[in-house]
Amino acid sequence: MVEVWTEKYRPRTLDDIVGHEHVVQRLMAFVKDESLPHLLFTGPAGTGKSASALAVSRDLFGERWRNNVLELNASDTRGIDVIRNQVKNFARSKAVGDVPFKIIILDEADALTPEAQHALRRTMENYTETARFVLICNYSSKIIDPIRSRCSIFRFPRLDEEMASDLLEKICEKEGIVYDESGLGAIFSVTRGDLRKSINLLQSVSATGKDVTEEVVYEVSSQAKPHAVKKLLEEAIDGNFLDSRDKLQELLLEKGISGIDILKEIHRQVYDLDIDESRKVRLIEKLGDYEFRIDEGADEQIQLEALLAQFAIS
Repeated sequence: MVEVWTEKYRPRTLDDIVGHEHVVQRLMAFVKDESLPHLLFTGPAGTGKSASALAVSRDLFGERWRNNVLELNASDTRGIDVIRNQVKNFARSKAVGDVPFKIIILDEADALTPEAQHALRRTMENYTETARFVLICNYSSKIIDPIRSRCSIFRFPRLDEEMASDLLEKICEKEGIVYDESGLGAIFSVTRGDLRKSINLLQSVSATGKDVTEEVVYEVSSQAKPHAVKKLLEEAIDGNFLDSRDKLQELLLEKGISGIDILKEIHRQVYDLDIDESRKVRLIEKLGDYEFRIDEGADEQIQLEALLAQFAIS
């Protein structure tokens, strides 16, 4: 069975975490004093939030960390019952070892219903001596104020391209994968700094038996090449609607790329167009309208062709 690389290369301790030095320093101070407050980790997907929560647990409890940690995904168990029963029962029992509290990790906590969040707040109040909570979310604004006020907040930004490429290079060297810089750059372009997604894509490319090159990355990821989208966009801007439409159909029908992925790449490319700012503003406004239409279930091909038509006459 092929080992999942995201688990294989997950940081085990706080010393293994890179790219978030300001976060690691604060967490290490809490671990050293064994005075961990409730924590709220927020930021985009694939930036190391869950890995950091588990690393804190391992550093605190050592080999006994599994006995003292409850890890739940709130998007799967988002109702009030899981807070009143499973979380509450775990929180009321004493920890095993010298550390006086257990840790409860709630991943995707922003998926909890408002009722569940209020029940969680009461649990946090009642069991402060025996439990600490680590809440992980993408959007901290979806967490109610009484919970946020009880937590020390840590924000995890995306890794930059240089840092992500360094980590992918180390994995390639350990796994004996042949790669070039354009291939790793393509992975970063596709995943937009989501390291978990980057490692999964790297593993998918390596499974083909081919070298990690730009061509193979875009083929495996089923993503549109930036220069192909830029070309169809430039044709539309210049008023060549039919040529732009032909290139769109090639991406949709022959390459099998989803309409929403093409739309997102168009959004990235608009900012690099050699046109005045006021026209870019109008194009971005139209992009928002058509993204909403596709999200509501409208036909992707018709909507994208209509978008290109708008670009051609704007």
